[in-house]
Amino acid sequence: MSYIVQKFGGTSVATLDLIKKAALRIKAEVEAGHSVVAVVSAMAGTTNTLVNYVRDLSTTYDRAEYDAVVSTGEQITAGLLALALQSLGIPARSWQGWQLPIQTSSHHSHAHIQEIQTHRLTEAAKKGLVSVVAGFQGVNADGRITTLGRGGSDTTAVALAAALQAERCDIFTDVDGIYTADPRYVSAAGKLNQIAYQDMLELASQGAKVLQRDSVELAMKHGVRLRVLSSLSETPGTLVTGEHELQTTRRQVSGLAHSLNHVKLTLCALPASVSLNNMTAPLRENHIALDMMHETLSLQGECRDVSFIVSAADAERTIAVLRDSKDKLHFQDVLTDSDIAKISVIGPCFQTDHSPHRKLFQTLKEKGIAVQAVASSDIKLSVLIAASEMKRAVSHLHTVYQLDAEEC
Repeated sequence: MSYIVQKFGGTSVATLDLIKKAALRIKAEVEAGHSVVAVVSAMAGTTNTLVNYVRDLSTTYDRAEYDAVVSTGEQITAGLLALALQSLGIPARSWQGWQLPIQTSSHHSHAHIQEIQTHRLTEAAKKGLVSVVAGFQGVNADGRITTLGRGGSDTTAVALAAALQAERCDIFTDVDGIYTADPRYVSAAGKLNQIAYQDMLELASQGAKVLQRDSVELAMKHGVRLRVLSSLSETPGTLVTGEHELQTTRRQVSGLAHSLNHVKLTLCALPASVSLNNMTAPLRENHIALDMMHETLSLQGECRDVSFIVSAADAERTIAVLRDSKDKLHFQDVLTDSDIAKISVIGPCFQTDHSPHRKLFQTLKEKGIAVQAVASSDIKLSVLIAASEMKRAVSHLHTVYQLDAEEC
């Protein structure tokens, strides 16, 4: 039995008319002889509304109840799409994560899929039914609903494709593929026909919002062929696959990613006797991810300021955790700066060549853009700059790395 998994993002199911169009896409695959499993996000804007309800009640909310609230948007979309398919004469049934079940860790709001039971989906397929699965959600060992983090429906879709050994996984969104940079900020950005898993993983990790990071990691691990397509056009889209399947040589610089959804926190006058491991321990215990950490030592060497960035969604909780630990850590204060942007250059060029590093710093220096922090790996170089400089910096770097559309 040949399975196709089709995932429809929030903008692809934002209205009843768009849900009907999604149903037509599914019908076309059914008529082509495939067994289809559809995965849906909440209708555009729904999850933000639900998140705001929670945050308006409490800034240090119970994560389990947060999941109970924000997971409901996908349930609505799944039922509506199943009804739309039925109206086209396509037998369909909706499923929530706990009904399959999709077993996850107990890390509420950022859970990881551990196992998917597919027997209900395969039995439905044998009966000619299209299964419509609510994305973004699962269930932990205690029977509580969990969510997979923003964009988690991508991960649901890829995990299902892997479990079903699907022919491919199509991700429908409001863009027609993967671009060398966000085209809303860089008019010269070009669409990529294909991209290697490794490069897409870094783009997703560093702020590109087309695919969730965990979904790309799963696809790479299980060899799931991903296609990123527009739900509003018939453009071919971008294939995300293994390097061995690429039809052209892997580009030395694949693209640029940026993120404006971080806050920089600075612990002032942290004693030198307090190790970074001790400082970060309470944050790790609360599953708060840190990035781009750097230190500034005092002249006397007795203390230092430690800066790092966290996601904007975790900022208030991070500050609360740090203040609760102040008696142990003995720092003086926590400063916040939300006027920051992280820009990352992605590609294998950083493995053996130092000239791409020089090119980045030279370009920013020539344009008068100050670098606040740096982080690098074999496949990426990231810098932290003022948010007000982000668009100008990305545009110049896109040209410098010869990514403009006419050069692709």
